[in-house]
Amino acid sequence: MFRMTEHYYSKKPHTDSSPKTWKAELRNQTYTFTSDTNVFSKNRIDFGSRLLIECFAEPSVQGDFLDLGCGYGPIGISLAGSFPKRDVVLADVNERAIRLAEENAKENSLSNVAVVNSDRFSGLKKRTFAAIITNPPIRAGKDIVHGMFEDAEKALVKNGELWVVIQKKQGAPSAQKKINELFGNVTVVAREKGYYILRARKV
Repeated sequence: MFRMTEHYYSKKPHTDSSPKTWKAELRNQTYTFTSDTNVFSKNRIDFGSRLLIECFAEPSVQGDFLDLGCGYGPIGISLAGSFPKRDVVLADVNERAIRLAEENAKENSLSNVAVVNSDRFSGLKKRTFAAIITNPPIRAGKDIVHGMFEDAEKALVKNGELWVVIQKKQGAPSAQKKINELFGNVTVVAREKGYYILRARKV
């Protein structure tokens, strides 16, 4: 039976499951993660996500955090561990990723995590956040990624922050320009191995 090519941003992956589990130290804490086929970065925490996790700084405003396009959950889970007084929402369109994120939150004994199946913000309507953190699905295309930035700007509270990791060769300059157009400000927090960490504040 012919099937269209599946991606880590496919809603219902059909590729046979082949999970892999490992431990990782993030922000001076050790976590256990399980990932799987048709989920972004099956075998390890990718460099971009790790850099974003380590660079993130808590915003000054009150409110929840959102890991948008969470995959199996390393960004949101590690930030939930670092900031236990914040509720952290993990959202993804990929149903396999969502199941893994739920299992990983339980495995790491985190009670301040909620996992939501959502195509961008479709499952998050009327929710607002103090910080939105994302390693966006570059292969989904520029229109999708820039649309995520637009949705994020609307969902942030005043003085809330958008944090993004993106490679220079995969569109960091155009992402930086788009975010600046939306927010009126954007800071390059870090640049390493071709990856940019971008931060913008809603003012």
